[in-house]
Amino acid sequence: MRVLGIDPGLTRCGIAVVDSHGQQNLEMVAVGVIRTGTELGLETRLLQLESEITDWISTHRPDVIAVERVFSQLNVRTAMATGQAAGVALLIAARSGIPVVMHTPSEVKAAVTGSGRADKKQVALMVTKLLKLSETPKPADSTDALALAICHHWRGSANNKLATAVSAAKAKIKANAR
Repeated sequence: MRVLGIDPGLTRCGIAVVDSHGQQNLEMVAVGVIRTGTELGLETRLLQLESEITDWISTHRPDVIAVERVFSQLNVRTAMATGQAAGVALLIAARSGIPVVMHTPSEVKAAVTGSGRADKKQVALMVTKLLKLSETPKPADSTDALALAICHHWRGSANNKLATAVSAAKAKIKANAR
């Protein structure tokens, strides 16, 4: 399975692609950061995000897109910008017909480090180890995008199995009710 991880941001949007070859064998395919200039108008910055995320999807053909769920922060302006960038990613996923999932920051941290309260340095260290990288990708936005993709590989497959089991159980109950 190929997962495109997106750590939404208006100034810096982390983006990464991770493939799985079995549950424990993950491989980084690509990683980067989409930067938009603060001197540009909001609409131009969102358009640039749309264009570059669309290019990543065309190039890497992900099976699923994992986006960090925006949570309320003390800085409302930052939360708004993050939400706008996340909205662009969700729109592109829908337009492309690619399933999209959202993971909270604490879910991602817990999946990658074992603790939902891990700091950015701990997440970066574990991402580097899990993907067997020679050095930690910079800036942190790119590492966060890799962590999102890793989280989905591990949590997404479990969620998919659970959803399949629930659907099968409902079908069986419905069939027995007849």
